[in-house]
Amino acid sequence: MTTASRQDALELARTSYRAISLYSPDRTPCELDLSDNTNLWGAAPAAVVTIRSAASSALTRYPALYAPGLKAALAGHVGVRAENVVTGCGSDDVLDSAIRAFAEPGDRVAHPEPSFAMIPIFARMNGLDPVAIPLRADLDIDADALLATGARIIYICSPNNPTGTLASPGAIERVIDGAPGIVILDEAYAEFAGVNAAASAPARARLLVVRTMSKAFGLAGLRIGYGCGAPEIVAAVEKSRGPYKVSALAEQAGTNALRDDRKWVDAHVRQVVELRARFATELGELGLVPIRSHANFVLVPVERAQSIAASMRASGVAVRPFEGLAGIGDALRISIGPWPVMERCLSALREALA
Repeated sequence: MTTASRQDALELARTSYRAISLYSPDRTPCELDLSDNTNLWGAAPAAVVTIRSAASSALTRYPALYAPGLKAALAGHVGVRAENVVTGCGSDDVLDSAIRAFAEPGDRVAHPEPSFAMIPIFARMNGLDPVAIPLRADLDIDADALLATGARIIYICSPNNPTGTLASPGAIERVIDGAPGIVILDEAYAEFAGVNAAASAPARARLLVVRTMSKAFGLAGLRIGYGCGAPEIVAAVEKSRGPYKVSALAEQAGTNALRDDRKWVDAHVRQVVELRARFATELGELGLVPIRSHANFVLVPVERAQSIAASMRASGVAVRPFEGLAGIGDALRISIGPWPVMERCLSALREALA
């Protein structure tokens, strides 16, 4: 294809798409990958058994339109009714569908900065204007500044990715009470913080709480996300989402994991919390000051994050580098796993720092 042809092809895309960069963090296979916040203890056992014993009909037939079995299981897990749950192909799908459902092209989507990198991308994909509001000096959300944008959608991630910090309950309530449109509260890492705003979401007319089975349940490869809210909120997201978004295998595996693996999940969440604190102490011995985390990862401010991450990868350990995070600077995000894994990470980090 000639240069002119490439330009012609580019101009076929929507104008708002031309400036969007493809989300493409380094996913080159590495011996020990601590870069994506997944469960380093493995997958929920009942889900594994389900996949191994699945009938061929789970592959040859379309799945249920809107995953009713999974909805019911998730409702029981969170403490709501099935009518208060919408599922999707990962929490990304639910977020994208909600942004599309509750704003018209040209509206604003306000979000903290730094936070989940896909939010401004989803906004632009749907013809919306993302507005980044820096976190406060204490890394809490700036409720007044978020509200001052007049945004149709306000997004909050708590625990926040990539900082691992919690938004204060007072700040969240202030945003929900004052928002002109809908508030999307992302609780992807809720299990590791012991929070559950999803349970009370149905009583709030302007709140959608989005969660996932990718982290605590170890099912990132099955792409099971869900949202909780009032029935009217859920119905709007479900229309935007469309049918058949959760595969039959994912629905069966997720449902069985929710039924049989709660103790397994709780045990590994406790291990993450314990080892997260231990790892932070070890980082302190290296002269580093990690940000206090409530998630299954730790963010470590460090100079030359890209070169340090490259050195660690050369030693067989992948972590996620960030450059120039607002109010933080360069940093490494490191997932928490079994202690032998963290010891190897510390060894690679020591070598890279040296």
